[in-house]
Amino acid sequence: MPQLSPLNWIFLFLLFWTAVLCISVLIWWSNKVYYKSESLKSSDLEENKWNW
Repeated sequence: MPQLSPLNWIFLFLLFWTAVLCISVLIWWSNKVYYKSESLKSSDLEENKWNW
């Protein structure tokens, strides 16, 4: 592995954890939106249960 300056190691460290944080936020956001839309669908079905 090539020798890197300490500043480059710090940049790599920050880049890695920024990528991990962004992926975690994307996964959390997609699950949140999925469950929200799922709950809205179930509430719509409950409201239209009697077909008035």
